[in-house]
Amino acid sequence: MTAVADARAASAPADGRAPVDGHAPATRAARRRAPAAALDRPTVSFELFPPRDVDAAPRLWATVRELEAAEPDFVSVTYGASGKTRETTRALVTRLLRETTLNPIAHLTCVGTSRAEVAAVVEEFLDEGVRAFLALRGDPPAGQADWQPHPEGVATAAELVALLREVEQRRCAGSPAQAVRARVRPLSLAVAAFPRGNQATGGTRQQDVQALLAKQEAGADFAITQVFFDAEAYLGLVAEARRAGVTIPIVPGIIPTTDPARLLRVQELTGVPVPRTLLDLLGSVDDPLERHRRGIRAGVDLVRAVLDGGAPGVHVYTFNKHEAALDLLDGADLRGGRPAAAVPTTSTEPAGDLAVGPTPTPAR
Repeated sequence: MTAVADARAASAPADGRAPVDGHAPATRAARRRAPAAALDRPTVSFELFPPRDVDAAPRLWATVRELEAAEPDFVSVTYGASGKTRETTRALVTRLLRETTLNPIAHLTCVGTSRAEVAAVVEEFLDEGVRAFLALRGDPPAGQADWQPHPEGVATAAELVALLREVEQRRCAGSPAQAVRARVRPLSLAVAAFPRGNQATGGTRQQDVQALLAKQEAGADFAITQVFFDAEAYLGLVAEARRAGVTIPIVPGIIPTTDPARLLRVQELTGVPVPRTLLDLLGSVDDPLERHRRGIRAGVDLVRAVLDGGAPGVHVYTFNKHEAALDLLDGADLRGGRPAAAVPTTSTEPAGDLAVGPTPTPAR
């Protein structure tokens, strides 16, 4: 079983607490009954971010239930700059553990926090039964041009990975029972990778490969890439990483390419250029349904290209909206739960805002 597949088992609830809606028994049964065929398919995963307000919560949970039916291997939950969504992230991850069949990975950053503060946050997640993290350095807080490590904190994602391992080892050393549980459900750690180099730090792809190697040596199990729009960017990163000694799986991060405004916003935030041909393809039609279809076809082509090139699966940035994400999986015949539609048709979800969660812009 690959490290990515391990994450699917790593986040099962640690206790027998039943949620108020009674989903726990089905959750446990579903995790036990993974069909053999599912182990051979490419991994599928999604990114979610905590609801920004009370009104957004019902929409998010409607999306969660739709994504759940696709039987993803895991979902990642973002963690705002400077830990500003710490409580809402933990609440969402905990609810996903207790009330769904989904396996959450909690994003974690080290911006503006000491080692002791980060360790305390990790302990909180572990106490809730979380067994998988996406370790990110994090971006500078709003209004701060350059990233500055906390004087008593960690400076890189590799150091954060090492700290996570230290916390787990300390817990196991202090409790034989915890040591047994850790053997049954090992801690799974993901990190970020950058097909075009880390634009936030001005790093080249070669520098990012060296950073990825350091994350692997610190204890990372697999990587998820920043958004990209051409398969060669991903395939080139993987080839260069393998030559440098990186052996962990590298999962491509894919954004549904259906909304030109969102694509331009992603470009602004990440520095990753959106191909003019893609913008022209989407902008040359006024019909929103046709624009959606064109965007899905472009996304499907990208997914197929990276899978044909050896990618272990795909991680879809959903922006807390399910329709385009599921249409993308349908087009690539990757839907796990229900038969895939032959041709994506329409999007009925509201346009919402253009906010981008931390994963499309992860920092070293």
